[in-house]
This record gives sequence, C-alpha cells and structure tokens, in this order.
Amino acid sequence: MRILITGGNGYVGRHLVDLLHGEHQLCAVDRLRYGGWRFAEDIRRTIRLEAIDIRDAAAVERVMTSYAPDVVIHLAAIHYIPECEAKPALAVSTNVDGTLNLLTACPEGARFVFASSGAVYRPEDHPHSELHSELSPSDIYGLTKLHGEHYVRQIAAGRGLQAIIVRLFNVIGPGETNPHLLPEIVAQLKAGRSTIELGNLESKRDYISVRDAAAGFRAVALGGQLTAGETCVVNLGTSSAYSVIEVIEKLRRISGQDFGIRQSRGRVRRVDRPFLAADTQQMARLFGWSPSYTIDDTLAELWSAPDLDEVLVARYR
Repeated sequence: MRILITGGNGYVGRHLVDLLHGEHQLCAVDRLRYGGWRFAEDIRRTIRLEAIDIRDAAAVERVMTSYAPDVVIHLAAIHYIPECEAKPALAVSTNVDGTLNLLTACPEGARFVFASSGAVYRPEDHPHSELHSELSPSDIYGLTKLHGEHYVRQIAAGRGLQAIIVRLFNVIGPGETNPHLLPEIVAQLKAGRSTIELGNLESKRDYISVRDAAAGFRAVALGGQLTAGETCVVNLGTSSAYSVIEVIEKLRRISGQDFGIRQSRGRVRRVDRPFLAADTQQMARLFGWSPSYTIDDTLAELWSAPDLDEVLVARYR
C-alpha cells in the first residue's frame, strides 16, 4: 500500500510511521513547525519526506499527483485549544481549508482517514456515542473539526473515496509538541519545580496512549469494509475519564515526587467542558481495535522518557 500521512512528523504521526514502516510505502507530509524531521536514520532513508504546508493547494496537488496514495491519513491540524481561540483564522485555514485541499487532490477511490475530535460533541456527563450523541462544539477547535467532517462526507461521496472520520480523544504519552496538561506538568517537574501551576482541576477527560492512538489509525487505514463514496465515523479513546486531580495523584505516585499545586487564573480556560469520554464500541466492532495501554502504563512511560519539546521544558528552568 502507498500511504500518505499528513502531520507525519508530529505527535501521533511519528508513532504511526513507526508502526507502518517496513510494511508499506510511506510518504510523511509535515510543515515542520516544531523543528526538523524527527525520524531515526533507517526510517528517513526508506520513506518519502515532504516539508509542505497543507494550506498550500498547489504543493498538496503536486505531492498527491506524484505519489498517488492508496490511503491518506490526515493528522495535520492546529489542535491546541488556546491557540485556536487566540488565532481562529489560523485554525480555520489549517483545519478546514487544508483538509479541503487534501480532499480535492486525493486520488479517486482512495481511502481517506480524517482525524477529527471528541470536541465536536455537545457536552454530556457520559461517554459519547457516534450514533446517538448530539454534535455541538463549544470551542473554535471543535467547530473547525466539525466543518472538516462535513467536507469529508460531501467530497467523499462525489469522488468515490472510502472515508473514515476518527474522533480522537485526549492523547498522552512521550513526544508531545504542545503544552497540554501532562506535558505541562512533567515539564515543570523535570525543571525542578516543587509547586506546579495548573488551570482547571476538576474537568474529566478520556486519556488515550499515543501508542494506542497510532494503532487505532493503523487499524482504520488498513482494515474494515467500506464501499466507494461511503463515510463511517468512529471514536478513538478508552471509555474511561479521569479528573486533573486524579491524574496528578497517579503521576505523584509514579514519579515518587512530592509537589504542591497552585491554580493559576491565567491558566483556567474560558471554555472547558466538565466531562469528555468516548464510547468505543463502534471502533471495536468495525475495526477490531481496543486499547492496550492503561493510563498508569502511559504515565509511567511519559515520566521515564518524556521526549518533550525543548522549548517547553526550557521555559521552566
């Protein structure tokens, strides 16, 4: 299979490339926003690397035409919610216009896997179902992802694509490039802080290992039965939700460090739903996927080998 992965140098993308490397021909497309290519030399030698911005329609068309992928896995996005709120035009141009560029350039009949988000759902106090939960985003990021979903459905039907919308929940583990909750906590502790500053403490989230997330995208890219023009939707999470306080206590036990917590008003999000978790029955039924790692497994790996962006760690030193 010829597989093109946007955001291939990113958080989930690198783990996905590792999984698929050696099995299929790969093309990693990335804007390189966080530095150079981060693959081992043996991988770099055997995959195609394209440093382009998906907002550049001509560049996207060039790569799609020359590579002619059987599968496109579209992970690239502006997904850090505070950045989306502060720069909505950037979020829309990347998450919506960039997605349109890929869809219209994608070879007819190919499989198109779109990384959407649990942020498209209306807030509820139980795990969200693809079949029954209402769609009503509460932030800019969720709006851009829902708009992207609409374009995926429409263009897949017109171009005969096999489309899969993957609503991804909160990814944790080594290699994060954005200052989400866990990278922020670990960065502060690794920098020697004895008191960590946080925002919302009670909100509950479904935390999925980055390794499980990559395995989920591999499953939907290669498995299941879809017809041309069809779009299916699956959640990618664990169905379990933990509060910030619960995660902190787990990390305190795993790290063996005693530290204080200070809630900073500047870190409290204006928009922050109290609960977000996935019902994953559809994913298991259609693609035979289920998570392999517990939150404790992933927190232990994150603490021992965080692989965080140096800029994030340096600002706390």
